[in-house]
Amino acid sequence: MSKFALLFLVVFFGCIVAALFYTGAAAFILYQIVYFLNPDDRWWSANIPGLRYSFIASILMVFVLLLKYKNLSKISPWKQQPVFIYLIVLVFFFYLAKLWALAPSVHDKFTFIYLKLVVIILVAYKLLNSEVALKISLWAYILGCAYIGQLATSMGRNSGDRLEGIALPDGSDSNGVSAALVPAGAILLYYAWMGNKKVRFLCFFCGALIANALVLFNSRGAFLGTIASSGMFLLYMMFSKYRQKGQRGLAVLIVMVGLAGGLYVTDDLFWQRMSSLQSSDSGERGSHRVLFWMTTFEMMDDYPLGMGVYGYNLLSPSYLTETEREGVPFKTVHSIWFQALSEIGWHGLIVFLVMLGSLYRMSQKAKRFVLGRKDYEKYFHILALECSILGYLVTSTFINQFRAEILYWTILFLAVAIKVYYLHPLSTIVPTRNASTHKQERAERT
Repeated sequence: MSKFALLFLVVFFGCIVAALFYTGAAAFILYQIVYFLNPDDRWWSANIPGLRYSFIASILMVFVLLLKYKNLSKISPWKQQPVFIYLIVLVFFFYLAKLWALAPSVHDKFTFIYLKLVVIILVAYKLLNSEVALKISLWAYILGCAYIGQLATSMGRNSGDRLEGIALPDGSDSNGVSAALVPAGAILLYYAWMGNKKVRFLCFFCGALIANALVLFNSRGAFLGTIASSGMFLLYMMFSKYRQKGQRGLAVLIVMVGLAGGLYVTDDLFWQRMSSLQSSDSGERGSHRVLFWMTTFEMMDDYPLGMGVYGYNLLSPSYLTETEREGVPFKTVHSIWFQALSEIGWHGLIVFLVMLGSLYRMSQKAKRFVLGRKDYEKYFHILALECSILGYLVTSTFINQFRAEILYWTILFLAVAIKVYYLHPLSTIVPTRNASTHKQERAERT
């Protein structure tokens, strides 16, 4: 048995024990580990028992929740955050869309997968109940991304100017895998800025692996998402009035090291592909992706409630010429926003946008609350998680990621941060009695 396979088994069964006897958060952390290591698709899986590791981790999460449901529901009620109500509504819309889905069997399959994903997120929200649990979960995500980076570095480009062949359990292609790495940028910047020397070293090590993987995957959407999320957080690091003494200098140093590292790992093939962001390859109607997006509106005229999962693909030969489809029989829409629109209609897209808006409003309340306590470290933590969602959404604007796991992980992380930094402390604050109440109580005592 390989050392890595043995390490995986030790961690796997260790997390099971920790989840049952120490903290339920270990169950979700185990789920994260299995997601990134994806033993069914790795060479070392031949050395371990052929168990359904992801299924076991999922069942463990639900089992731990049922064991401690009464206590967990008191401290983590779903109704405190509207985002979870909207998630449930989206699941309902997917099941409703079965009535008019153009590919019913495919729609049923992915609707059930989406349902399982939403259940995982709902359960994980109850299990992650402390700042420590949140940070460990974030580090599990970062180390998982670093593992993908190590795999990418060891394989190198194997398909022209891109790397192919690294998969995640939700069936992501190279664009999907590279998108999964994008949120790590802002989170790593936060820990490198706020952490001690050991944490900073770990951040730079993981960041180097992740950056190299992004270059090898050569995804233009991931490049734009990384620039948007990391760039936004860098601006706050350098110019926010809430930074502490000496942090601007450290931020400048991080930027310089990051730029130097980025220039080191990039090559001509990377910059040639990124330069194509400015090109237009379909005449007056703009780029092919914009053409696919605009075609969605034509389809919606005929199918106003949406076409269900894979419906756009089936209809593409009727709305796009063979030249516009680039010789491919069926085309996909290549955007999270138009994917939502085509699969579950205008009502589904609107609920998705309202869900993101509700999460942002709760995040704003949480930031104002921690600023009122002058807890600037938590303020920047929330901000980093906001930027991570922004980066993923920018990346997903160019690829289909509406049902991708990492999107809902980023939402989960921010929701948990809102809970432990805002909702939990808020619930412990004793309301101040006003003067009239005080006088009434004094009169009753006399």
